Amino acid sequence: MSQRFPDPASAFEFRSVGLKLLTFVPATLDPVKLESGLREQLGSGEHMLAGEQLAVDFDSLPELPSAVEVAALVQLLRQYQLKPIAARGGNPDQRAAAREAGLIVLNEDGVIPPVPAAKAAEARVPAMVITRPVRTGQQVYAKGGDLVVLALVSAGAEVIADGNIHVYAPLRGRALAGARGDTSARVYTTCMEAELVSVAGVYRSLDETLPVAIRAKAAQVYLDQDKLVIEALNG
Repeated sequence: MSQRFPDPASAFEFRSVGLKLLTFVPATLDPVKLESGLREQLGSGEHMLAGEQLAVDFDSLPELPSAVEVAALVQLLRQYQLKPIAARGGNPDQRAAAREAGLIVLNEDGVIPPVPAAKAAEARVPAMVITRPVRTGQQVYAKGGDLVVLALVSAGAEVIADGNIHVYAPLRGRALAGARGDTSARVYTTCMEAELVSVAGVYRSLDETLPVAIRAKAAQVYLDQDKLVIEALNG
């Protein structure tokens, strides 16, 4: 049975969490109520949350979502210039629906559960090779394998891979390697100018000034236990 809400804004709330992700907490999957609430709070044009990456939190959701409903929610959020990339909370069926809809599932600590190395290797597919620039607002995802980009990744663009990411050009957007929890994945670039980098769900925003030895130089990003390391490739 669907719930009634006194006003459109009560259909959901925004919560701030770590890892530079804003959490979207729907209390319903009714697209009419959600669209009305988004329009009420964000308007129909540019707004302060435009371009923000979101984790969808199922903990306040009374009904069990199907993959179709989750996909519809993802599309609705994108219409309002939001970028849902992950899901957290909920029960196993809800998390399965999120995966089927293309979202990364985070664990209770807000990071992607690691996938055993043997299983990750079994699932690998040939690398995806991109020869054209990845422009602002574009997203490229290499499912099950590595991503190789031979051209510029612009600011505001996203490159995502279940394996490693190789960018043989300036990396100015966001790079998320090991998207399904492969902690051995790495990000490589010949020119490190990224806005954000991630390996297996461990994020770091690079808005702050990078050291001279790394900025605009060849660099790699990898996990040392649970710490994200960024270092120059020249040693």
